[in-house]
Amino acid sequence: MTDILELLDVKKSYDGFVAVSGVSFAVPRGSIFGLLGPNGAGKTTTIRMILDILAPDSGEIRLFGRPRQAEDLARLGYLPEERGLYRKMTVVDQLLFLAEIRGLKRRAALAEIDPWLERTDLAPWAKRRIEELSKGMQQKVQLIGTVLHRPELLILDEPFSGLDPLNQELFRDLLTEYRDQGRTVLLSTHGMELAERMCDRICLISKGRAVLDGELREVKSRFGGNAYRVVADGDLAQLRGIPGVEQAAIDGRTASLLLTPGTDSAGVLARMVEGLRVSEFRSEEPSLEQIFLQVVRDAA
Repeated sequence: MTDILELLDVKKSYDGFVAVSGVSFAVPRGSIFGLLGPNGAGKTTTIRMILDILAPDSGEIRLFGRPRQAEDLARLGYLPEERGLYRKMTVVDQLLFLAEIRGLKRRAALAEIDPWLERTDLAPWAKRRIEELSKGMQQKVQLIGTVLHRPELLILDEPFSGLDPLNQELFRDLLTEYRDQGRTVLLSTHGMELAERMCDRICLISKGRAVLDGELREVKSRFGGNAYRVVADGDLAQLRGIPGVEQAAIDGRTASLLLTPGTDSAGVLARMVEGLRVSEFRSEEPSLEQIFLQVVRDAA
């Protein structure tokens, strides 16, 4: 699989503050790539450099297998975290405007708009003003406007922010379908659960540095020996005080543990049964959120 986007040791500073410090990663064509990290990690700055909104201080950005060229940007779609719609426009007029500035003729744009309105349950709202729509509806309008010209690389900055669970699921389905059509999605988010369900490959950024990069399955297998599931009766909060337990996410009688690398799990279990009635203790695949918390803490 060829790479549609590459960043090679890209750096960016503002008045002495290092926002991005030598970030490198590659996005395979036909994949959903997660650019992950906490707020303020440098994700949005990285995206703005990809889009040539900001110029990197050093490093190289490559698109479509070559150094980025101005005409390449027409082959991208960008949904920023800060939404921007004209509130007095109707939904159809707003989408026609967005399509036309991307070079689509009116007839061709309408042929693209109508199926998208049906797919996103916005057809009954087509003639309504943007200001009459809920926030979730407005986000759907903006997503449609981003894909009307069928970009080869779709870049989304926190697209799930403020969406209810139903609309989150709709966005997930739409983006997965987009990937399955052979196009590529770069998804920037700090929402680990949705990223885990969607992404083929990830790059985790913390404090401007790439601290973890790879295929999601490979990343999870790399941390797989340290994650355990516990079912027990008693005060499970005491799990957090057992030496070697780095994380303990507790839900009723169940806890998901992440142990410090090298910890003897048998020793942890022995300490556990001193204060709990343990009915299950088994290894499990770690969640992306567990990996995220560990890697960010280790990189601090």
